[in-house]
Amino acid sequence: MTPASLLITNIGELSTQDHRRPDPVLRNAAIAFEGERISWIGPAPQAPAADEVLDAGGRAGLPGWVDSHTHLVFAGDRSAEFEARMAGEPYAAGGIAVTTEATRSASDYDLTRLLMARAAEAAAGGTTYLETKTGYGLTVEEEARSARIASTVADTVTFLGAHLVPPGADPEEYTELVCGPMLTAVRPYVQWIDVFCEEGAFTADQSRRVLAAGQTAGLGLRVHGNQLGPGAGAALAAEFGAASVDHVNHLSDADVAALAGTWTDWDSTAGTGTPGTVATCLPACDLSTRAPLAPARRLLDAGVQVALASNCNPGTSFTSSMNFCVATAVLQMGLTVAEAVRAATFGGALALRVHTGEDRDGARAVGSLAVGHRADLQLLNAPSAAHLAYRPGMPLTGMVFRAGEPVRG
Repeated sequence: MTPASLLITNIGELSTQDHRRPDPVLRNAAIAFEGERISWIGPAPQAPAADEVLDAGGRAGLPGWVDSHTHLVFAGDRSAEFEARMAGEPYAAGGIAVTTEATRSASDYDLTRLLMARAAEAAAGGTTYLETKTGYGLTVEEEARSARIASTVADTVTFLGAHLVPPGADPEEYTELVCGPMLTAVRPYVQWIDVFCEEGAFTADQSRRVLAAGQTAGLGLRVHGNQLGPGAGAALAAEFGAASVDHVNHLSDADVAALAGTWTDWDSTAGTGTPGTVATCLPACDLSTRAPLAPARRLLDAGVQVALASNCNPGTSFTSSMNFCVATAVLQMGLTVAEAVRAATFGGALALRVHTGEDRDGARAVGSLAVGHRADLQLLNAPSAAHLAYRPGMPLTGMVFRAGEPVRG
């Protein structure tokens, strides 16, 4: 049976993020869905007939946000830690252990309920493709449980057993556990592996072993790197051809050059070719930890593709608002509105390798609006995307469609 069609017309500004088009930003535009896919995009006066027509009333349209870095499977509260940090105490990775204890104590039902509520909040804010990680279990059984629960809600799941060495554990023995039994236990539920390569977490050698084990298991690679200070994370990500290195607050010239070198087969104008290692910036986390903002402008100017993500987690970034991340990138990180929107949509899709063709589960491409892509669209209560930074903090998300279905509005 032919799926029902929906035409959304009278879109004042439609930012497609499809740079294969001669006109990636359309005025007085329309877009048509058939089931979960986009079937047509173009000028509103030329729109085809459809079973249902929705008048956007001149509002701006853009792809749903692709949030490529979150930690949503957790229980407990760390607001006291946040208050202490705001009072001047430094951030250290060890706070993860507080969440680990609470997460282990929560039931499957409670963890699933909490995850679903957080995913619904993200969707209401315009996020239509969501990554989340394990990393608050840190035993074989608890990491497998987190991965299983995450796989029922998130679009894609990352194994982050290498988040922190549990208190009292031997770092070398724990690294072997991550690379062996723990990886085997989570493998049915995850598509990615990640490692927190940072002082106080995992050394360069330990991180290398985690990435190699994930690569052997057929998982895509990600790295938490260069957050708390200079380190080996970015260089390791480039060496291994990781899909992304995330945080990147402290990068040397050599780090930037190594990341730029992974993009030699990419056409940045057309947005086509073989992608390299995306630098994922997490501005909400930077503000919460009072860290130097990630050098997004410097990275873009060097030819590195950049993503913006929320890093929603209980310790350092308890928000899923991609609108906030986009506004911060424009107002404080030197990006234009167009660059920030691209980083939060197409950039996130690049970081998750779902920007074109079919993703790992056979779903349609996300992060840009093009015929055949998944019908993920948000309409703003504003005439242009510029209002995301022009009116920071305002509730501008109007309607949200995910795979052709309304999730807000």
